[in-house]
Amino acid sequence: MRFAAAVAGVLVTILRASAGDVGFRQMQVPDPPGKPLDIGIWYPSNSLASPQTLGFFHQDVAFNGEIIGLKLPVVFISHGTAGSLASHYDTAIALAEAGFIVVALTHTGDNGQDQSYAGNRIDLIDRPRQLKRVIRFVLDNWTDRAHIDPERVGAFGFSLGGFTVLVEIGGVPDLGRMIQLCHQHSSAPECDFVRQRKGDQLDPIHRTPVWAHDSAIRAAVIAAPAAGNLFVGGGLKKVTIPVQLWRADADSQAPDAWNSAVVRSGLPVTPDLHTVSGGGHFGFLPPCSDALTQVAPSICTSQASIEAVSTSSSTARWLRSFYNCFVAEGISRFPE
Repeated sequence: MRFAAAVAGVLVTILRASAGDVGFRQMQVPDPPGKPLDIGIWYPSNSLASPQTLGFFHQDVAFNGEIIGLKLPVVFISHGTAGSLASHYDTAIALAEAGFIVVALTHTGDNGQDQSYAGNRIDLIDRPRQLKRVIRFVLDNWTDRAHIDPERVGAFGFSLGGFTVLVEIGGVPDLGRMIQLCHQHSSAPECDFVRQRKGDQLDPIHRTPVWAHDSAIRAAVIAAPAAGNLFVGGGLKKVTIPVQLWRADADSQAPDAWNSAVVRSGLPVTPDLHTVSGGGHFGFLPPCSDALTQVAPSICTSQASIEAVSTSSSTARWLRSFYNCFVAEGISRFPE
């Protein structure tokens, strides 16, 4: 059972939410002066679900179905390099079944159709800004925002989406750290990626970026974070919310020593750490479809299963510390 099923299983068990049909909508968020941001929204629904195609995947959802429930917790998802709003559709469905609204965006310049930002500093700088733009739109302008409890907002990020979320919750990267990393570890996968894309992340830095943060987020899940070395030297010292960190001990794309380990040691409050024994970087993605296998065989052949999190005291401890702000309406805390 993969990562989404592990998360879903403990959420459904502890929250005691009854699974029902899940609604799904797609829309665009204005992002002037650039192109609009594509988002997908999953939510509890009493409308009838049917098989639907979403990118390379298939999901059973009620397309444009009715949203049920008020003051629901909401989770925002940031995908990894070359991903899309569909990249974690299984996690989104699982959370929606447990009573959450889930919003995932497709990052401009770093998705399966547009890699113009990949390997460049604009990708690192603009991703958090894009995520904040989506958060502000959904919380402040979405016509169905009454269904959301603005006090129960979370974020989930995988790979470079993990970096994105860490910045969003207060992290301040040092872009010069990438140059240092590639001097010390010239064959690091991050360095090879920048060189292959002919990006500018190893060029001299001429300006200090402005990083986007959003204090609406009350808790975050980070899986297999990439570009973690950019937070060396106190870059995460202003992060004050609960963070749950997932890592795979066979991750060759975002090696632990300068990614997850940096995040783990740099957060002022020790994160709730989960290590997947024998897991690889792409094991946090849903199982590959035949269509995805044809276009991204390197991802699909290297996927490793993420075993289910057991319903043990460790699971309860994770939920108590991490999702107090996401509990079902009328419940203020998980039992100790």
